[in-house]
Amino acid sequence: MAETTRQDLLDRLRDVPGAFSLIARVDGEAAGLANCFTGFSTFAEAPLVNIHDMAVLPQFRGKGIGKALMQAVEAESKARGACKITLEVLSGNTVAKALYAECGFGDYQLDPEAGAAQFWQKTLT
Repeated sequence: MAETTRQDLLDRLRDVPGAFSLIARVDGEAAGLANCFTGFSTFAEAPLVNIHDMAVLPQFRGKGIGKALMQAVEAESKARGACKITLEVLSGNTVAKALYAECGFGDYQLDPEAGAAQFWQKTLT
């Protein structure tokens, strides 16, 4: 991450409507983070929440911090009236994928006969 990004990130996140962050703490020390953004599902005609960043510091991994963060995101999403929670995960991140599956996440499908949705991007900068 570029130093300018590191310096400006909190201020810029603060300016994004619907953005929220949850921080897990152990004995007052930050242990994990979930950065989330609200969006809107046109199919369900309701808000949704996307987990954009999810991280647990190495010294706290394997202690249930990730699961607790996922539960907190779900509770906050329900409080905001969201119809679903979305996230991205790298195909090789087996630890994260196991956690997400345990928390009830799976492939994104609108129509199972059409197959799983894919997340594509086009970089503009």
